Parts: sequence; structure tokens; C-alpha cells
Amino acid sequence: MLVTFESKVGRITMFGDIALQLLKLAGHSGTVPGALLARDIPEALQNLERGLAALESAQGGAEPKDDEEEDAPRKPSLHTRAFPLIGLLNDALKHDCDVLWEQEGRAPLKF
Repeated sequence: MLVTFESKVGRITMFGDIALQLLKLAGHSGTVPGALLARDIPEALQNLERGLAALESAQGGAEPKDDEEEDAPRKPSLHTRAFPLIGLLNDALKHDCDVLWEQEGRAPLKF
């Protein structure tokens, strides 16, 4: 499943499992479709950034155990994957816009 986030300032699409995890970190129920009103974005951003920081500090001590694991490709961190959503939320905040999201492939969101 893919989830598309859209506002008047932009549109991004993410893998569904990542999108749901980020929505829950932001303090949302994680339901799709859903929305954040412009007035709720500052709190959601603060929750999201706080949650990402807590996850990073909890996982920060994990070191590869041997040379084989060091050579294996790494997955992008959740913080890296959150970067486009954080940017969209910051832009929506600057322009006082709501943000909507829904599963990709359904009726498109239009502003």
C-alpha cells in the first residue's frame, strides 16, 4: 500500500507502513484516509520530531557485530524517510494549509 499526503503546497507518496508509523509518532491514530488541520500541525510536528529523536536514541547504540554486517547495505532510517513529510508539514504550516492523506489509487485528493 502507498499513502499520498497532499496540501495546497505539495504532494508526497510514501510506503504505507512507514506513513502509518510516522502518523502514529505525530500523535494521529494512523487511519487512512485522514487529515490534519492547519491549526493542529505545530503539535503534530513537535510530536513527530520528539518521537523520531526517541527512536534514534534507543537505536543509536546498535553496532554491527562482525565485518559481514558492516558490508551489508543499510536501510534508510525512519528519520530519513520522514524528511519529505516533515518538509510538507513545515510548508503547510507556513502557508496555513491543511494536510490530507489517503491510500494511493483511490480517488485523487484535489485542492
